[in-house]
Amino acid sequence: MSSGGTASNVQVLEKLVELYGDAFQHDGFAEIRVELRILRRGQKEVILHCGKQYRFVVDCAAPSAPSSTLSTLASSSGLAAP
Repeated sequence: MSSGGTASNVQVLEKLVELYGDAFQHDGFAEIRVELRILRRGQKEVILHCGKQYRFVVDCAAPSAPSSTLSTLASSSGLAAP
């Protein structure tokens, strides 16, 4: 996320997919945790924990359909089921 700006759901999902790939390739234990907090002004803070914390502030006043966003990201990254 750029400093002081907001992120999109797609940016959060791209980072989550990247972290999943890194964790899967790791030759040991890995843990990923997702934390959501409600903020003021129709925003949510998404924190991805995986060794480091990756913080995103996402506008949620007009939420996109999460299933369509996720399926679009999965197909573009080659993770979609055959």
